[in-house]
Amino acid sequence: MTENPLTDAETALLRRSVELAAAAREAGNHPFGALVADEYGEIVAEAWNNALPPDGDPTQHAELRAVAAAVRAIGPEQMRRATLFTSAEPCAMCTGAAYWTGVGRIVYGLAESSLLALTGAHEQNPTLDLPCREVLRHGQREIAVLGPLLEDEAARVHDGYWV
Repeated sequence: MTENPLTDAETALLRRSVELAAAAREAGNHPFGALVADEYGEIVAEAWNNALPPDGDPTQHAELRAVAAAVRAIGPEQMRRATLFTSAEPCAMCTGAAYWTGVGRIVYGLAESSLLALTGAHEQNPTLDLPCREVLRHGQREIAVLGPLLEDEAARVHDGYWV
């Protein structure tokens, strides 16, 4: 596990994303949560997965929903100084959304490879084992990425879910 380079306030924000993942699970959705905090650590958007029927949409991942709401709330200039905190490493789709909304930094809990070990071949989560750093490596601007962090805590919300 990676040593935690976050401040106490940032660690609390990452833990909040895990709390959102637990809320998603309690609401009957996949256990993923995300939030965007501005440069002062104020939360400007929170979201959880809303991908399951009957009301869900498979593109409504927590990270995509959070960055979309955040850019509407604070605009592109402030997004460059904002951070996406997420309970699990953003998938390729969500990493693309973070890139296009202009977020300046991504902090995540559970690594995609660790998630794959938990979900296996579960039909509801055909995990793309493609690290967000690899997706971002192909972009024209840099986004700082920190993670995996607090991975054991982030994994707990998945206990027994993918069986």
